[in-house]
Amino acid sequence: LNKCMSFFYTVLCLHLFLYNLFIYSFTVFKFLVCTHLAIKHRWHCSVRSMSSAVRKRRALPSAFPVLDQPLKPIHQHVYEANLRNSSACLKKYTEFSEKVRKGGGENAIARHTQRNRKLLVRDRLRLLLDDEDFLELSPFAGLGLPYGDIPSAGCLTGIGRINGLWCVFIANDATVKGGTAYPITVKKQLRAQEIAIQNRLPCVYLVDSGGAFLPLQSEIFPDKNQGGRTFYNEAIMSAMKIPQVSVVCGSCTAGGAYVPTMAEEAVMVHRIGTIFLGGPPLVKAATGEEVTPEDLGGATLHAEVSGCVDHFAWEEKEAFASTRNIISTLNFQLPEEEETKRKAEEEPLYSSEELLGLAPKDYNYTIDVKLVVSRLTDGSRFQEFKARYGTTLVTGFAKIHGHLVGIVANNGELSYEAALKGSHFVQLCDQRDIPLLFLQNTAPSAARTLNTKQAEINTNRLKAQGSMMSAVACASVPKITVVIGGCHGADSYALCGRAFEPNFLFLWPNARVSVTAPGHAGSLLLPDGEQEEEQKKQEEKLNRRLKEESSAFFSSGRLWDDGVILPQDTRKVLRDSLEIIKQQQYQLSTEKAPSAVLRI
Repeated sequence: LNKCMSFFYTVLCLHLFLYNLFIYSFTVFKFLVCTHLAIKHRWHCSVRSMSSAVRKRRALPSAFPVLDQPLKPIHQHVYEANLRNSSACLKKYTEFSEKVRKGGGENAIARHTQRNRKLLVRDRLRLLLDDEDFLELSPFAGLGLPYGDIPSAGCLTGIGRINGLWCVFIANDATVKGGTAYPITVKKQLRAQEIAIQNRLPCVYLVDSGGAFLPLQSEIFPDKNQGGRTFYNEAIMSAMKIPQVSVVCGSCTAGGAYVPTMAEEAVMVHRIGTIFLGGPPLVKAATGEEVTPEDLGGATLHAEVSGCVDHFAWEEKEAFASTRNIISTLNFQLPEEEETKRKAEEEPLYSSEELLGLAPKDYNYTIDVKLVVSRLTDGSRFQEFKARYGTTLVTGFAKIHGHLVGIVANNGELSYEAALKGSHFVQLCDQRDIPLLFLQNTAPSAARTLNTKQAEINTNRLKAQGSMMSAVACASVPKITVVIGGCHGADSYALCGRAFEPNFLFLWPNARVSVTAPGHAGSLLLPDGEQEEEQKKQEEKLNRRLKEESSAFFSSGRLWDDGVILPQDTRKVLRDSLEIIKQQQYQLSTEKAPSAVLRI
């Protein structure tokens, strides 16, 4: 009995010891967890307070020297020739603008507004956006194409403010071919999504489309950057926590039906909006059943039965009011309006209207690019970098509407020294997180290599240009390019051409985009003494083609840029672009692990 009691006593002691050890371990663990959470909470609070403190801090005062660049009598004849050319370009710009404003024409507008009882696309934007002061993208896209004119590519894209927040909008214009999607339409929509992704901008789709233009299906459907890419981008944007809202204010047939169903929230208008893969005619052909569009895929069905849309609207005005309310739920914390700051901003010392005479007719009519810079920057102030080295490229720091930027501008051929200088400056801006502004006016063509010394110079120049291209391509800061003159050859890549993915790229109406400038086709042809006359004819033919195809409007019609802008509007466009790029730092909901939004 004593042995049994001793055994049970030992077991009991061991049990009590293990129990106390467990309680002690649990207490220590609880203490460590609470301590960790408290430290984490305090760290987040300190980060928030630090970030709010950073927002309250003012920027470093700049004492940049004034760039004193008045027009001189020696510039007069070049200025006047450029001004005459700018006037001709402005006339063409106005003509194309009026054509785009008319959309599909008077009959199509009457059918859209009277028979279908819909609002025109620009009236929709007036209800959606805070004001009409928005940045429209590529308005001339779709003009002069092989398959005909498609005004604005059948859709309006741009960036405007909704409740103070910059948002990308993609709005179908159903007066143009019934909202049918052409290859250029798809390209324009993809570019708008690319801008939304690159700058983390919320995206609003105003859908009113009859689907793809079937005769050109091979250029719309199968490839990587064609129709299906729209839906891929929607999924990727959702995973990146870039908000997307869709307003169904017309037909969403076939592939177009995926646009609202893949958006995070969708609004649909009663008796106007429809969503279905195949419309009533297809149902009739396939099953013999007659069904109305409203019963097959109207707002009532999708709001009450399928759950494809989240908000029901009786009319378009209600739909856009609902959309504005949705945007107000996004987790952005915008800074307070800094009216005093805007009032304190210095205007350039020289009129922006003078830029019309500084926009080069061609490379022979180019004036020092500093005259252009002095008419774009605050107070015409400019802190030049390496002013005495590689002078055919101008680099330096300036402010545009209070935004600090690094400017890289052509002032002649991109020589060996100029390319090294450009490479150094681009890396410097990348190191300091300063956005880059490229003012591009490249030389027509490289000089021919006639001797060994010239070959050595060209070799060094190529290596330096390669270095600058690498610096531009790898720079992680925002980049904006404005082609103020020529955009020719490899030099245009080093100045952040379209292939180098600038956040925005705009052209002046006088700009030329081609492998070499018109009149310099001879540099592309090998000399042949035996057939000199034949070669001359070929050169003339090539020059005529270059003149036609290098036009800024030819380029913009094919969406090689984000739009043609007037020289005198450049400062305002740059201000909007810089504000749009900066907005992404105000989004609060970017820290969680990315996950796609799954709809019903």
